[in-house]
Amino acid sequence: MVSFGTDISVADIKKAIADYGISLINLYFVDLLGYQKCVTVPVEAIDAVVDGEAMFDGSSISGLVDIEKSDMFLMPDLKTFRVLSSPADPIHYASFLCDIYGRDGKPFVGCPRGNLKRLLAEIGKDGYTFNTGVEAEFFLMPLRDGKIVPQPADEAGYGSNSPIDKCETVRNEIVLALKQAGIMTETSRHEVGPAQNEINWQYADAVTTGDNLVMFKHIVRTIANRHGLHASFLPKPFFGVNGSGMHTHMSLVKDGKNVFYAADGAAHLSETARYFLAGVLKYAGEMTAVNNPIINSYKRLVPGYEAPVYIAWSECNRSALVRIPAIRKSAACRIELRSPDATCNPYLSAAVILQAGLAGIREKLTLPAPVDENIYHMSEAEREARGIGSLPGSLEEAIRLMKRSELVKSAIGSYAFEHYIALKEKEWDEYRKQVHAWELDRYLKVC
Repeated sequence: MVSFGTDISVADIKKAIADYGISLINLYFVDLLGYQKCVTVPVEAIDAVVDGEAMFDGSSISGLVDIEKSDMFLMPDLKTFRVLSSPADPIHYASFLCDIYGRDGKPFVGCPRGNLKRLLAEIGKDGYTFNTGVEAEFFLMPLRDGKIVPQPADEAGYGSNSPIDKCETVRNEIVLALKQAGIMTETSRHEVGPAQNEINWQYADAVTTGDNLVMFKHIVRTIANRHGLHASFLPKPFFGVNGSGMHTHMSLVKDGKNVFYAADGAAHLSETARYFLAGVLKYAGEMTAVNNPIINSYKRLVPGYEAPVYIAWSECNRSALVRIPAIRKSAACRIELRSPDATCNPYLSAAVILQAGLAGIREKLTLPAPVDENIYHMSEAEREARGIGSLPGSLEEAIRLMKRSELVKSAIGSYAFEHYIALKEKEWDEYRKQVHAWELDRYLKVC
């Protein structure tokens, strides 16, 4: 895989296509739920592709349009152009990440990536950039005869290495592939859970981080598959061990300066950062259905296992929802929201987090005092006395909170808001009607 930088032109793309012998072009985009989709076109269609003429059936994609409005178009973002294949591959591919357009030639209001670009353009008028970085954890599981074996691929723990860490070779290969794709990693390691891994890469503006996460998940799964493994970003695939999160780091930058930093501020947080953080805390519950979008998300969000359940903040306390990481220089000053997981749509997640923070700035919300004690050890009465709330305990509860949220609606747009809720209510309804193995094991013999 080869990346070509952010200032690439159509002429540069055509030269790369010729130089690398590209035959096919993958046009990647995400649906409303954040799942990666792909339309493949022959290289001879490159002129039509860059003009946004590649069409697909939007009625076949979750949360887009009805069958009577099915024709939709993909507009590639040129700076996301990558060569995917190596010279030894029989077929040579290139790819773009795309925005979704309607048949009227205008950006589709339900496109998650396009919506986030809209929000960033709005704050850009005032000179701001919203930077984010994510820590997307994943488990590796064996594949046997092409089927996933739902068990960890090793029994190693945090910071282990080979030969105990059976994932190390795969993880290192992923790191090198990410570098070729223009995604520069900072650290990689075995995480706390068996066969659980984490690879951290450099922060960027929120759209680029979303793009990088889409490609990151694709690269991780592709390389794992080559090694006879399945990479899963499911938040809680195994009972009794830590789940996989996607801690999200964020900062606001203006005129090249991190406006979250104050040398003399508590935890080095500026007044702007404190307002922003207060907004994130105030609207945390309303955002949860976006940041933690599937049934399984709430198997992770339980006390213990380093799961961020309680709505509080601290500099070091990992039982709080928000942490302020230690810094050595002003540019690194940031807020870390610990609740999201990697099953979320990264563009919608960034949108709701940004909108919550901006609301805190507009409303000049008062930031509550930090909570430095282990909240898991507090009683319910102690938490109530300290004003420490908790995140929703199920997708059903999260949907109810989201349905009442004008902030989330303004962040993702009314079209995506309504369609997202409809999809999630259907998902919950399907789940609650199922008879699960746990129920049969628990009740069948005694009832």
